[in-house]
Amino acid sequence: MAFVAESQARRVTDYLSGGKTLTESEARSRFGVQNFRALISYIKDTVEAYGNHEITAEPTATSTTRYGVV
Repeated sequence: MAFVAESQARRVTDYLSGGKTLTESEARSRFGVQNFRALISYIKDTVEAYGNHEITAEPTATSTTRYGVV
């Protein structure tokens, strides 16, 4: 399963692969993502299936989750 060029999944994956992290509100403002949990689930299934990356989830002080890629 590959990402379509210029899709939200591709743009978010490229952003995260650059060593950056995102919260749901940041993803909404930067990329217009409405359902971030679903998008992260889709990205996780795709990138971890190929063994290239692993999606990380880290709780923040404000009870949100910050996602990244290692």
